[in-house]
Amino acid sequence: MTWVAAVARLRARREAGVLVTVATVRGHAPRKAGAKLVVGRTETWGSIGGGNIEAVAIDRARELIGTPDPEPELMEFALNDKVTSRHGVQCCGGAVTVLLEPLPVVPAVAVFGVGHVGLELARVLARHDLDLHLIDTRSEMLAEERLDVLGDAVAQIHVHHTPLLPEEVLGELAPGTHVLIMTHDHAEDAALCDAALRTTGLGSIGLIGSAAKWARFRKRLATEGGHDDATIDRIKTPIGVTGITGKEPAVIAVSVAADLLRTFAQDRR
Repeated sequence: MTWVAAVARLRARREAGVLVTVATVRGHAPRKAGAKLVVGRTETWGSIGGGNIEAVAIDRARELIGTPDPEPELMEFALNDKVTSRHGVQCCGGAVTVLLEPLPVVPAVAVFGVGHVGLELARVLARHDLDLHLIDTRSEMLAEERLDVLGDAVAQIHVHHTPLLPEEVLGELAPGTHVLIMTHDHAEDAALCDAALRTTGLGSIGLIGSAAKWARFRKRLATEGGHDDATIDRIKTPIGVTGITGKEPAVIAVSVAADLLRTFAQDRR
């Protein structure tokens, strides 16, 4: 498997890893500059030459995988019989510098309802490295020509057309996915709120709407859904940054996206 495919596999599995690259070589070394190795928690793909260099790099890569918000770093190796490491001696005669680049698990966001606000929010979030799920019961909201504005996305976008039961998508989401509920139908919003509270492992849950809407939902979640106050309080409404009060879709989208970015930063701590 190529290193590119290995990185893609880790991304698809939502598993952290480290990309290890031979950055510089002086004298004799097992591999030339540019050789790559991908390290996961339990697997590796590729090689930077085996032996002591590779073993030490794998050890350090797995330490980085277990570190919150790790930074790239360089490791230097002198390949002579006077230098001994935890994995022995490698005496090719040269010197090698290795770059370790963490491949973190990116945030995931699910937007239920891709109307005016949902699409504007998708346009903002798509500029960031994350997994973005767009879910709607209306096929026209997910039409290719409508989503063309996301053509230059950095995010990996997953489109879900769910004509009947959009809440079923909740069970397919990766642990930690942040959920935003903003459909065109208040009954659908209510069903999604109930289902989200019953789905284990989600990140934050946000609901768009007025105070009057939330008062009705809160009562229904308690009386019909059987949720206690602490559980219901998992739902944040209104969503977005406090103090930004504009009602234009683009303004709401920027406010909600900014609040999410703050949540992502807190998750990394």
